[in-house]
Amino acid sequence: MPITAPTGPLSTKGLASTTLEELNAAADLLTRVDRKYLITADTAQEVIDVLARRALVLDIDGCRCFSYASTYFDTPGLDSYLQAARKRRRRFKIRTRTYLDSDLTFLEVKTRGPRDTTIKRRLSYQTADADRLTDEGVAFVAECLAPLAGSAREARRTARHLVPVMATTYRRTTLHLPDDGARATIDTDLAWAALAPRPGAPREAGPFAVVETKNPARRCPADRYLWTRGHRPSRISKYATGMAALHPGLPANKWHRLLTHELAGAA
Repeated sequence: MPITAPTGPLSTKGLASTTLEELNAAADLLTRVDRKYLITADTAQEVIDVLARRALVLDIDGCRCFSYASTYFDTPGLDSYLQAARKRRRRFKIRTRTYLDSDLTFLEVKTRGPRDTTIKRRLSYQTADADRLTDEGVAFVAECLAPLAGSAREARRTARHLVPVMATTYRRTTLHLPDDGARATIDTDLAWAALAPRPGAPREAGPFAVVETKNPARRCPADRYLWTRGHRPSRISKYATGMAALHPGLPANKWHRLLTHELAGAA
């Protein structure tokens, strides 16, 4: 079910710009430590302002805030969701991500590496196939899952049974902190929509932003600023939190506080 992210980008007027090529060359953090924070959009603007002297903002043809859409895939038994809900270390997440401003799509597989690092692999994909797994997509997912599944056969079985279960849209501002070897992304206007077992109306996350810092190991200045303001890393996951919000019957103790406090007013 298509959903459209509202407008309302954050202001980055005080930041110097960087290109996508420069960003990828300098901070290609596909293996990293991620920390996420759920904060208000006003606090997110403060983060940008505080980092203005040391951060660069991704700028493509004069645009500094970009619209994204993702489709998440899971097994009929929701293995990916339940692994996250039960805090399994060997877990996976599979999605397509479409950059709506440039009509580029990637199939992405995330797994956990040593010391709680996130390992992300991705495959260039056709936008027309963003809501399904092609034969090439199934083979790619199976290759990525083989180390977790224990055998190539089991990984192929899991990959063949994946179905689209949820869609998201949001707007993203991407910061590069070159002196710290880190990135920070700020997502606003987040909305979820159920795709299975049946399509449903979108649910918005309300006036909140999701800030995600992506570092080789240590905390970056964005983390330190948020900590001084009393914010600690959150358990929010676009996929798992969205599924729990859309399907109240799922086990969701891990995200209980988010759903009953911060996000309750956005229902």
